[in-house]
Amino acid sequence: MPDSGLQQRLIQHYPMLRELPAAQLHKLLADGSMRLPAGTMVFDENQACMGFPLLLSGSIRVIKAAPNGRELQLYRVGPGESCILSSSCLLGHSNYHARGIAVQEVEMLVLPATVFRTWLAEHETFRDYVFNLFSERLTDLMQLVSAVTFQKLDQRLAALLAAKSGTIHSTHQALADELGSVREIVSRLLKNFAEQGWVKLGREQIEVINAAALKKFSEL
Repeated sequence: MPDSGLQQRLIQHYPMLRELPAAQLHKLLADGSMRLPAGTMVFDENQACMGFPLLLSGSIRVIKAAPNGRELQLYRVGPGESCILSSSCLLGHSNYHARGIAVQEVEMLVLPATVFRTWLAEHETFRDYVFNLFSERLTDLMQLVSAVTFQKLDQRLAALLAAKSGTIHSTHQALADELGSVREIVSRLLKNFAEQGWVKLGREQIEVINAAALKKFSEL
């Protein structure tokens, strides 16, 4: 019998699975969940996609890396969400075109490729979830392309800080990775924001003091 607590958490995060036949759901749960420590490379470029991840805890950064080591974060995947890149690779029978890295320890179930395609064909609620995911992620990626193309880095950083608000526990390097920049430039911009009175800098944390000013600056 599958772990009832695991099943409850799976349904809590992915309620559309409640409508699937119990036998199919139990088969998914039979092997239990997978745990990956923080920093684990979940998948890499040119790697074959083995399944569709369903996250129960933790998060995964999906990034595009350049030969010089620079990275651009495309999106993050958290509990209740899944990876549009994985579904795209499964549908297109292609390899990954980006890299996924566990930010915190990740607990997840992986839906095998054959089961993913069967559920997509046979279950409307699962199919709707996957295509809604495509729609949401495509919107996010279009916004990212627009920001990278039309906004300066200082505006993108201001928008990022304004969106997070409060006290942000992050290093300058982590913010640079998220923006596809380098630490030295982000540190210089943060110092300028601090001089403006918009943020207060601390050790591995940034306190947003004036989110409205940051948002207004990002929209200039």
